[in-house]
Amino acid sequence: MEALKTTTTRFLIPALLVVAFLVVAFNAWLAFDAVHSLLESESLVEHTWQVIVQAERIMSSAKDAETGNRGYLITGDDSYLLPYRVASRELPIELDRFQAMTSDNPSQQARIVELRERVRARLALLQQGIDLRRSSGSDTVRLMVLSGTGKEEMDRMRAIADAMQSEERGLLSVRTSAAASAGVRARSTLAFATVLDLLLIVTVGRFLAKERSLRLAAEVARERMEIAHAEAAARAEEVNQLNATLEQRVALRTAELETTNRELEAFSYSVSHDLRAPLRTIDGFSLALEEDYSAAVDEAGRDYIRRVRAGVQRMGALIDALLQLSRITRGEMNREPVDFSELAASVAASLQEEHPATPIDFRIEPGLSVNGDLKLLRVALENLMGNAVKFSSRSAQTVVEFGWDPGREAWFVRDRGAGFDMQYADKLFNAFNRLHGDKDFKGSGIGLATVARVVRRHHGRIWAESVLAHGATFWFTLG
Repeated sequence: MEALKTTTTRFLIPALLVVAFLVVAFNAWLAFDAVHSLLESESLVEHTWQVIVQAERIMSSAKDAETGNRGYLITGDDSYLLPYRVASRELPIELDRFQAMTSDNPSQQARIVELRERVRARLALLQQGIDLRRSSGSDTVRLMVLSGTGKEEMDRMRAIADAMQSEERGLLSVRTSAAASAGVRARSTLAFATVLDLLLIVTVGRFLAKERSLRLAAEVARERMEIAHAEAAARAEEVNQLNATLEQRVALRTAELETTNRELEAFSYSVSHDLRAPLRTIDGFSLALEEDYSAAVDEAGRDYIRRVRAGVQRMGALIDALLQLSRITRGEMNREPVDFSELAASVAASLQEEHPATPIDFRIEPGLSVNGDLKLLRVALENLMGNAVKFSSRSAQTVVEFGWDPGREAWFVRDRGAGFDMQYADKLFNAFNRLHGDKDFKGSGIGLATVARVVRRHHGRIWAESVLAHGATFWFTLG
C-alpha cells in the first residue's frame, strides 16, 4: 500500500505542474483578449471625439473666414483679412483631414464632398465681396451683404456640419457603451483569472504543505513510537501497582458514601419525627387555646395565638421543603422518555384546581418531549409554574408560558408578574433566599433551590431573566 501511494504521488506532482501551466496560460490569454478589446473600444471612442472636434474646427475656420471678410467689407481695413486668409488656407487641409478620418464611413464621405463644395462656393463668394469692395466701394458690397446669399450658404454648411456631428455623437454613444462593457468584461476577466490563479496557488500550496506535513508526521511518529514503547513499559508497571490497591480504595470510598447516606437518612428521620412532634404539640395546644379559651383573652391575645399557629404551620412547611430537597439529592435517577408538554399540562390543571377563583391562561407548547426522571421533572415544573402563578396574583391577567427555544436550546417558564431586580439574580437558587417579603408573597424559599438541584441532577443548568414589575423568564437545560 505504501509503495502504491508513493508511486501515485510521484506521478501526481508533474501532473499538477502541467495543469498549473495550462491554467496560467489560459488565464493569460483571457486577460490579453479582454485588455485588447478594451483598448480597441477606447481607441474608437477617442477617434470619434477627434472626428467631432475636427468638424467643429471646420466650422470654426469657416466662421473665422466669414468674420474677417465682414470686418474688411465694413471698414476696408486689410488687417481684418488676416483671419480670412488663414481660414482660406486651413479649410482645405481641415476638410482633407476630416475626409481621411471618416474614410470608413460612406455617409460621412458623401457629406464631406457636399461640404467641400459649399466651402469652396462660400470662399469664392467672400473673395468676390473683397474684390467688389476694392473696386466699387462699400455701397455695392452692402447691397450684396443685404441680399442674404451669404447667410443661406452658412446655414447650409452648418446643417451639413450638424448632421456630421450628430452621426458621430450617435457613434460616440454606441462606442462609449461598448467601451464600458469591454471595461467591465476586462475587470471581470482579470478578477476571474486572479481568483483562479489564487485557487491554483492555494491548491498546489496545500498539496505541497500536506506532503511536507506527511513527511514530518512520519518522522515524528517514528520518534513518538520509540518514546511510547518506553512509556508503555513504565505505565504497565504503574498500572500493576495501581491495580494492587484499587480494590482497597474502592471499598474505602464505598464505605464513606454509605456512611454519608446513613447520616442523611438519620437527619431526614430526625427532621420528620423529632422536629415534627413538638411542632404538632404546639399546634394542637394553640388550636385548643384558640377554640376553647378565645373568650378568656382579649383581641391582642387571640392575635398572638393566631401568630403562633401561623409560625408553627410555616415551620412545618419549611420542614416539608427541606425533606423534599433532601430526597431529591439522595434519590436514584430513573431516566425515561417523558412527554414534557403533557407533564406541563398536568401541572397546569393541578394549579388551576388550587386557584379556582383565578382565571389562569396557560400557554403550553405542544409536542415537546425529553429524556429524564419523571418525578423530579414534575417537582421542577410544579415549583416553576407555581411560582409563576403566585407572583402573577397581583397582575391584571395571569399568563404562564412553557416551551422550548431553539435559538437558546433551552426550556423556559415565563410569566408577566412581579418580576425581580436582576442584580440579585445570583441569589435566586440558594435555599432560604427570597427577593420578595412574606407579606407580599407567601413561600418557603426552598422552591427554586429544589428546581436547581433537579436540573443539576440532569446535568443541566438554570438561570433567570426579568424586569421588575414586567414578569420573569426561567431558562433551564437538561443534559
